[in-house]
Amino acid sequence: MENKLKGKELQEKLTHKWRNAWEGLGNSEREKVFAINEEYKDFLDKCKTEREGTKEIIKLASEKGFIPIDEVIEKKHKLVPGMKIYANNKDKSVVLFVLGKEKLEKGMHIIGSHLDAPRLDLKQYPLYEDSDFVLLKTHYYGGIKKYQWVTLPLALHGVVIKSNGKKRLI
Repeated sequence: MENKLKGKELQEKLTHKWRNAWEGLGNSEREKVFAINEEYKDFLDKCKTEREGTKEIIKLASEKGFIPIDEVIEKKHKLVPGMKIYANNKDKSVVLFVLGKEKLEKGMHIIGSHLDAPRLDLKQYPLYEDSDFVLLKTHYYGGIKKYQWVTLPLALHGVVIKSNGKKRLI
């Protein structure tokens, strides 16, 4: 019996006790976490696709003083430390830069992120008819299973290219 108690004591001393990080937060830190969560949920509500995400990120970045790289090049802005620049890649992705004080040869800090939007895409010529039904040819992205979409309410988000070449966001 005594050996069993010593074994338990030894186990407690030698094993790592996993704690939930939430338990170590004070009330003010928890309030900050909830505030960040609300901002993130708002972002997810607005950004169902890469294009919507890119548009929102550019809006938020512009509010924080970021300017488009095209403007920097066009107006021949002098690059200075602390300058905030963004590059928009075909309205599908965006890169944000904050210029540092040191020369590039000394290195840089990179933070990467990826916006994944699981979805069904309509093919370029999606309409076809079969058994008196009008159907759509689709392609699915984001690691989804075909059967997952049956029970979900769906919405149309995306871009329509008109016959005159103009884009229309939906």
